[in-house]
Amino acid sequence: MTAPALHHDVPTLLHRLAAVPGREGRLTHLEELPPRAADTVDWPGWADAEVVDAFRSRGVERPWRHQVVAADAAYSGAHVVLATGTASGKSLAYQLPALTAVREARGPKGQRGATVLYLAPTKALAQDQLARVQALGLDVRVTTHDGDSPREQREWTRAYADYVLTNPDMLHRSLLPGHSRWASFFGSLAYVVVDECHHYRGVFGAHVAHVLRRLRRVAASYGASPTFILASATVAEPETAGRRLTGLDVVPVTTDGSPRGQVSLALWQPPLTSHAGENGAPVRRAASSETADLLADLVSSDVRTLAFVRSRTGVEQVAMTAAGLLADVDAELPGRVAAYRGGYLPEERREIEQALRSGQLLGIAATNALELGIDVSGLDAVLMAGYPGTRAALWQQVGRAGRGAQDALGVLIARDDPLDTYLVTHPEALIGRPVEATVFDPGNPYVLGPHLCAAAQEIPLTSADLELFGPTAPDIVHSLTEAGVLRKRPRGWFWTDRRRAADLVDIRSAGGSAVQLIEASTGRVVGTVDAARAHGTAHTGAVYLHQGETWLVRSLDLEESVAVMERADPGYSTVARETTDITIVAERESERWGDCRLSFGDVDVTHQVVSFLRRRQPGGEVIGEEPLDLPERSLRTSAVWWTVPDHVVADAGLQPVDVPGSAHAAEHCSIGLLPLFATCDRWDIGGVSTAVHPDTGVLTVFVYDGHPGGAGFAERGFRSARGWLSATVETIEACECDDGCPSCVQSPKCGNQNNPLDKAGAARLLRALLAGAGPTP
Repeated sequence: MTAPALHHDVPTLLHRLAAVPGREGRLTHLEELPPRAADTVDWPGWADAEVVDAFRSRGVERPWRHQVVAADAAYSGAHVVLATGTASGKSLAYQLPALTAVREARGPKGQRGATVLYLAPTKALAQDQLARVQALGLDVRVTTHDGDSPREQREWTRAYADYVLTNPDMLHRSLLPGHSRWASFFGSLAYVVVDECHHYRGVFGAHVAHVLRRLRRVAASYGASPTFILASATVAEPETAGRRLTGLDVVPVTTDGSPRGQVSLALWQPPLTSHAGENGAPVRRAASSETADLLADLVSSDVRTLAFVRSRTGVEQVAMTAAGLLADVDAELPGRVAAYRGGYLPEERREIEQALRSGQLLGIAATNALELGIDVSGLDAVLMAGYPGTRAALWQQVGRAGRGAQDALGVLIARDDPLDTYLVTHPEALIGRPVEATVFDPGNPYVLGPHLCAAAQEIPLTSADLELFGPTAPDIVHSLTEAGVLRKRPRGWFWTDRRRAADLVDIRSAGGSAVQLIEASTGRVVGTVDAARAHGTAHTGAVYLHQGETWLVRSLDLEESVAVMERADPGYSTVARETTDITIVAERESERWGDCRLSFGDVDVTHQVVSFLRRRQPGGEVIGEEPLDLPERSLRTSAVWWTVPDHVVADAGLQPVDVPGSAHAAEHCSIGLLPLFATCDRWDIGGVSTAVHPDTGVLTVFVYDGHPGGAGFAERGFRSARGWLSATVETIEACECDDGCPSCVQSPKCGNQNNPLDKAGAARLLRALLAGAGPTP
């Protein structure tokens, strides 16, 4: 059973929520997007009659125009990227030609004549797609192939499956290295579907781009040249993104013919509290607490609501708090609210999804596991506890409400950080602007090198193959050959190691082995932490929070990548102190901004965690500092930096004593705002500021990619520097605090404990820099 449409007038409902005593001023903006009528067309004549009948039996009497435009292009052999809104039926657009090909090409006695490979960024989405294809009731052998698949199922899949649903990780580690066992499947490969393609960005996107190139190469070796169909509700510059991801020219389909009800997007800012945070700065009420209140209010008004929360612990907290609030209204209401996050068993997730569809559940708090195209229809409202990182993700989440032609409400509740603060007070930065372009760099040698090794082990590399991997591939192959990793033979370059090359790279990791967190008393693995973050979070003596439990790290062995921990409640938290040095290797591009200079290029970054502070909890006062003996970590990456000569600093009214804090505060806030202009998280990037840098001789602020070789984020910052730094200074000047707070210049990742910081000086410094830049393009 599907829930009925929203029976509330959305603006009235929202204003009623905002008018609750004590909530004055929290609703900063309301945007209403008009409804859209459906644009339907006839089924294409080439479509298999039984496939069409199957869709009709599922309620699709006539397809929408964009579905047929994309399906026609794919059926004719053109590679396609379909970029239409959430719930616009993109699945039908690729299933129609794919299922038609499978059925038309089937040989005698059911021998497969055409196969389909579907790639999703998560196992949950692949399972959801499996259920959709199976529900059509067609004679098509469809199955998933992932880490949960038993051996018998994998063997059946290789031998018989027509339509295989998997993820890039399994393609990288299983299908491609073992391609000889998949020869029949690859030789018949007609279509490759890359769903939710906007997720492939940064280093992960660069890895997936090369996995797809390796797929094309392996398929060609068996005589196949599959058609690629990419799909996403929120990908900008789809033609460019599709070409960069696949290496192929793609046809973009962007005009959406699906119906949509009115969408109301509200921007909501929690108030400043009377509590003081770090360095005495004021703090805002937590977005998770505000979200729990609104979730309870909406559920008690019979509004079916999904609340997105960034962390698993936060999901549980919001659901539990909302249930407690609802208990004061009606004893039956707490049972109609639930949590949904990764870590649940598949049957638990399916049960929650079904309860939400049927109306048994009215409210759910979830991580972004429910952001993708999993079929949860009948929702009225979406709450977002914090900006999800990109406009693409925001509209993806808002799109979970109002499916079909229902009206929908979305509420973005700002967290206490510079980006959220800027967005809820500058609605024009969100509304009416295109989603961000997907940022990744397939030419990153730290990414490309391992994939060339994997490709050479799959099939010896030839000179003709190198064009597939981009213009830098010949130089990298030469370097790998000189290093003895590859060996040149008349038939091409061969992999020389006995290990599987694909096992030496994690396509979702920035590099380095993850550190295993081991329980001292039992030896069980509690979890893992990225190698890059282990120094700061899992060092000896660290208090580590894992799924709401407190642990004390007894030892960290970096050679074995193991941290030994035990459950503890020491009454304090720990914060690492870190030193960072940066050296300019090469300037690639630059611009003169009056007497100032904006640059982009290569840098070497050296980090070292030197000590940790113990802070009493609650309260936060420092009760001790302990030295640490950890090695330096070096990173060659890309950076954007700007320099301000002494006379410009002086003309801005800054005294020498003010300069370090001003530059440091400007660095922090600019890092917080870069995700608005590049598809990254603030944890993907780092920064260094110095009053006099040895390589420039003047005040310099660096923002760098936190991944070896760079991920494209700093370059996007260079390209959009006027808009980015203008937004930075506006955020600083508009913040209500006096001397700096988490909403403007304080950073949760600062290795110097947010000291020194000069909020007013940062604004003067940035204004002086921008004065020479000219108007924002």
